[in-house]
Amino acid sequence: MMNIEQPHAETGSNRSDQSAPAQPSGRTRGLSWVVALLVPVALVLTAMRLMMTTVFLRFEYNLPNFPPDPYGFTTADRLYYSQFALDYLLNPADISYLGDLEFEDGSRLYNDRELRHMVDVKVAVRAAQWARYLSYAALLVLWLWAWRAGWLDGYRVGLARGGWLTVGVLAALLLLVLLSFGVFFVAFHNIFFEQGTWVFRYSDTLIRLFPERFWRDIFLYVGLLSMGAGLALGIGFCRRV
Repeated sequence: MMNIEQPHAETGSNRSDQSAPAQPSGRTRGLSWVVALLVPVALVLTAMRLMMTTVFLRFEYNLPNFPPDPYGFTTADRLYYSQFALDYLLNPADISYLGDLEFEDGSRLYNDRELRHMVDVKVAVRAAQWARYLSYAALLVLWLWAWRAGWLDGYRVGLARGGWLTVGVLAALLLLVLLSFGVFFVAFHNIFFEQGTWVFRYSDTLIRLFPERFWRDIFLYVGLLSMGAGLALGIGFCRRV
């Protein structure tokens, strides 16, 4: 007689091993954190770029409680002259673009100290632009890698973590802006510019066009926009975290 072997029943441990989802590798976890760290960079620099538009200038200068210029600039004057400063920061022209500007009486719009600072600002703006482009490119490359290599869940986790990281960091910075903007403003400029090179008289054109209130509003808007986008990412992908 032929002996027919009975199939062996699978043990519970074998069944659980087969049904358990694959755990992410150390490399995948690391790449997910790279995505998370790139998100705040991309969000903040994008929000900053939105502030560097004619639309924002019109919005800001036309706010009902925006401080008037004690030396005579009207809102129309501010819109007209600030556009040159904005264009200089975004175009490839050298500092003569601003240095050649004059008031109607023939006096220079900007003094030498202001012009030197605008050169420094343009360098910082260009660096921020490149950092923004690189953050976009890196996130795109990582998404393609995640799609091809099968770790899209890890990519989504990174987006969510990056969103919450943005919210947390900017909430702390916005609190500092609201409680002590002067301290924050000085610290910010001392990080990105040589100490003392960004201090001007109240009668200088840069201060008349861009008073402290202008910069406080920019930091608040950038923070709120970035936090809103971060919150959307955090909530949108939280089920993956």
